[in-house]
Amino acid sequence: MSTTRKRVYGYLAEFKSASSLYKAAEKVRDAGFRKWDCYSPYPIHGLDKAMGLKRSILPWFVFFGGITGTCTAFTLAYTTQVVLYPTVVQAKPANVFTVPAFFPIMFELTILFSGFTVLFGLLALMKLPRLNHPLFASRQFHRATDDGFFIAVEARDAKFSPEGTRSFLEGIGGSSIELVEEEES
Repeated sequence: MSTTRKRVYGYLAEFKSASSLYKAAEKVRDAGFRKWDCYSPYPIHGLDKAMGLKRSILPWFVFFGGITGTCTAFTLAYTTQVVLYPTVVQAKPANVFTVPAFFPIMFELTILFSGFTVLFGLLALMKLPRLNHPLFASRQFHRATDDGFFIAVEARDAKFSPEGTRSFLEGIGGSSIELVEEEES
């Protein structure tokens, strides 16, 4: 006898094709749902617009990560070569006019900081790492990587109701609607 409790994750509805998924996504967006997602075996052009997704803020993270890398490299190079240990190369002292000599390290740290910002920013935006997702327990969800088109509406959504959401998904063309549960630990 199992003693684990199950919590409702939401509803998973299957759609016939990419175009029916696209049209259903517009209807879910227009209905005012906030916590839902679409799953398809391949990218569907314009689906993000049909879902009402805003542009990601990840490019801004990368931009500021790159700027931070550039400033860090300049400060490091200037402090070590001009302030702490004045360097004389070919009878010329390092100073603010020898900044082109700092370009290689500035370029490298810009790329390094941008790369780390992409990695950690993406993990934070996607709320990863997550070891398991409740949809993986669904009987039909494995077809999302083969030939299935799905919309999942989460129970955390303010507009979610057990009967209303199910009938809404049926009304917009969803089939094989499944209540997905997740185990509480």
